[in-house]
Amino acid sequence: MSADKIDRHLMPERPANDRIKDFEEVAQGFSFEEAVAEAKRCIQCKNPKCVGGCPVEIDIPGFLKYLAAGDIEGAIKKIKEKNSLPAVCGRVCPQEDQCEKVCILGIKGKPVAIGALERFAADWERETKKLAGKPVSQLASEKIETGTRAYGHTGTRVAVVGSGPAGLTCAGDLARMGYKVTMFESLHLPGGVLSYGIPEFRLPKEIVKLEVEFVKSLGVELVCNALIGRTLTIEELFKQGYKAIFIGSGAGLPNQLGVPGENSQGVYFANEFLFRVNMMKAYKFPEYLTPVLMGKRVAVFGAGNVAMDAARCALRLGADKVSILYRRSRTEIPARQEEIIRAEEEGIEFTLLVAPTEIIADDKGRVKQVELLKMELGEPDASGRRRPVPVAGSEFKLDVDMVIVAIGNSPNPLIPKATPELKTEKWGGVIINNETATSIPGVFAGGDIVRGAATVISAMGDGKAAAKAIDNYLM
Repeated sequence: MSADKIDRHLMPERPANDRIKDFEEVAQGFSFEEAVAEAKRCIQCKNPKCVGGCPVEIDIPGFLKYLAAGDIEGAIKKIKEKNSLPAVCGRVCPQEDQCEKVCILGIKGKPVAIGALERFAADWERETKKLAGKPVSQLASEKIETGTRAYGHTGTRVAVVGSGPAGLTCAGDLARMGYKVTMFESLHLPGGVLSYGIPEFRLPKEIVKLEVEFVKSLGVELVCNALIGRTLTIEELFKQGYKAIFIGSGAGLPNQLGVPGENSQGVYFANEFLFRVNMMKAYKFPEYLTPVLMGKRVAVFGAGNVAMDAARCALRLGADKVSILYRRSRTEIPARQEEIIRAEEEGIEFTLLVAPTEIIADDKGRVKQVELLKMELGEPDASGRRRPVPVAGSEFKLDVDMVIVAIGNSPNPLIPKATPELKTEKWGGVIINNETATSIPGVFAGGDIVRGAATVISAMGDGKAAAKAIDNYLM
């Protein structure tokens, strides 16, 4: 039977009624047999469009060929030639909008499950080495060729600011090229949004820890509790001998609703809420003494992946009812389709075509209601989505006792404020040219500090592009 006639294999998941009781991972991954069978669906195109659809340029047909032959170690080596974070990407990368979107099998049928197969290869490596008592980072000690030079330091020092997906990717690629890289992280643990923003049930933190260890094993030095812009400035990094600097400090400034009552008790910004849940282990209270004051009727404003994460966390932490409130229709929801479906399966309610006009508090200052205005869709806006238009006189109230605002984040302003010569957009994003260079010679930037809040894989693509640009600059 030809590959396009074989049904795409579906990755098993835990039943919704079970998974809402804890923070264990929802998706369970392929078995060896399922992975090999799915990899065999790849027809090994002569002009593989999937590679062009991958921001980090993985040789997708190459690793699938190894998998189809049952050679998983060959597959993970092939992936790691380009991607230092395969277990992360296999879980949170929106492959449906990138590599899988342009898979030729998707024209008449279902594309190859590239993301699930990348996850399988990474998980196999981790579990196999764990059983053998070997470090997961062992592959780093083998000779990994890059596009220019084999792994091995030249001594030229480069600083990477931020240890999120952009910083980790940039640091790993530069280390493979031969640079002596120091990665600075403002928090006590590395990983950036991978650690503080994405819940355990989507991305276990042990996996993030091991992916970071792999990058460190390439020769990258990690310095935590170093807030660049305060602890050290960009100018001071140059004075310490760094010849180039990559800024990947992310988007940590939450966007506000801008309505009365937003400062009421019981109103969280999503990044604050998720930080408490993920980084401070609120979901393990009282083992960790960092509880979140939870409501029973929770309203989440926004409908991106962060909103889905916040809503699903709230449900697991004891809320009786969680509602996603979004000003457009379901068609325009920006979250990944699989995350929308999982949220619906778990009982999250979706109240669409509404926008907040006020958050109403009781006499003690705590949230008791939100006032909403019904919307209808007009003409498309700059994003290509139809613009929401208010329906006059359609206000109504919804009883809630907790609100989570998840309408996006703006770039972290600390470094731009401490570095006046660093040019930024009016909305805060650092301005770069086509080669990721900023207005300061030797300083490069990428990820959310340039784009605003975006995807993990887009940040990784920026980190990879910046590594190439830094190499060209220093060479």
